Amino acid sequence: MKKIVLFIMAICLIAPITTDAQNKQLEKRLKQEYKTKMKEYKKDGWKLFGSSHSLDVALLTHYDKLNSLGEDGREVLGIASRFKSKNVGKQMAINNACLTYAQQAGSHVKGRVISDMAGDGVEADEEFDHFYAAYERLVEKEIKGEMSESYSIIHNNEDGTFEMQVYFIVSESAATKARIRALENAAKESAAAQKYAEKVADFVREGFVTE
Repeated sequence: MKKIVLFIMAICLIAPITTDAQNKQLEKRLKQEYKTKMKEYKKDGWKLFGSSHSLDVALLTHYDKLNSLGEDGREVLGIASRFKSKNVGKQMAINNACLTYAQQAGSHVKGRVISDMAGDGVEADEEFDHFYAAYERLVEKEIKGEMSESYSIIHNNEDGTFEMQVYFIVSESAATKARIRALENAAKESAAAQKYAEKVADFVREGFVTE
């Protein structure tokens, strides 16, 4: 009994040290990433768009938001190239970010479904292709309200056009509602999705990690 108590005490003492070390390591990596990113921005002539803050502050705030969300946080980048109207470019970048997220969500579900069915010795129905297409389209429509814009940067192409990058932060747990709405509507268009509705719903509820 005495050995068990000592073992538990040792774990309690080691755990805070390990956590502290991990936090310091993460902080170090974030500082390195921040410095690298700022060098790239300055070298390529990127400037903060639509904000009274400095680019330094915007980037630091962005990292702080991501860090606070932990594994639940996802960075999504929207890109617009060669436009003349900055307002139009901003909307193009937002649409691109929504499309990017939708494609990632669709790929995740498709991969999980195919992998799961293959494990059961079942081939995915061709009808699923229609479901994936509908699901991605509807996620793109639904996710916009769950995307929190973090900061935007703009670059002059020196030919009368601009390029813009808009960074968003998405909470996967909050975005689940948007993905479920997309699933429910996509399932109406797919008999295959209705057949495996419960299993597909489980995959849709999962947060997913960008490779």
